[in-house]
Amino acid sequence: MFDSKCCICSTVKNCGKYLEKVLQNMDIIGAMFSEYKIIISYDKSHDNTLDIIQNYQKTNNINNVCRLILHINEDILHEYRVYNIAKARNKCLDIIKEQFNDYDYFIMMDADEVCYETPQINVLEYYLTRENVSEWDALSFNKEPYYDVWALSKYPYSYGCMHFKDWHAWGTYIENVIKSTPLKTLIPCLSAFNGFSIYKTEKFINCFYDGKPRFDLIPSHLLKINESIAGKIWLKGKASLIDCEHRSFHLLAINKNNAKIRIAPE
Repeated sequence: MFDSKCCICSTVKNCGKYLEKVLQNMDIIGAMFSEYKIIISYDKSHDNTLDIIQNYQKTNNINNVCRLILHINEDILHEYRVYNIAKARNKCLDIIKEQFNDYDYFIMMDADEVCYETPQINVLEYYLTRENVSEWDALSFNKEPYYDVWALSKYPYSYGCMHFKDWHAWGTYIENVIKSTPLKTLIPCLSAFNGFSIYKTEKFINCFYDGKPRFDLIPSHLLKINESIAGKIWLKGKASLIDCEHRSFHLLAINKNNAKIRIAPE
């Protein structure tokens, strides 16, 4: 057990098929810390997602205090899914700011099949040890095949893959990088998520998620290099309105707090 505190956050909608196992995994991960809370932001679902969460709240109390904090969104959902997810993640951050800003870490964790398998705790333990924890401020992990190229920004692919014609190149590139990187060697990047990431609270507490393209956060010379590799950027129609919410979050932390965003090859 680490002498540190952690919030484990998730946004949920229609996750009932996986949620019980994901909550079990959250408890497994949380047990690594001296204290942990689970924060869930819920959007109206058409399955038993809410029932599962509320049942967990009833059966998981410590000294009559529930470990799981639930926010139920009553607002009408936006037509763009990424806007809803960004809003839900920001709500989790708001709760951390208001109630748990002294916690050392927080985790963003998807509540679907991506985080359904039992976590390899030894991998996270390794990167949380005193000699390794200084090497990162945000840490995500590999999952074969590496599926989350939408959240990925790694030189020379600094922007979002869906704004370019050949977006498959992002996936091929990062898979090759990971394969060629020795285990226990972190990979620097501008943004990555892949379904699970742990953050140092102090480096991200003043940042937020944004589902819109944020060119203002990326140096123009990096965008030019991206275009020289992948061709002209596409910003028409829906592409001009949306981008992965993780990119703005990570870039804000880099620009504001010089945050180190890293990928573990494990």
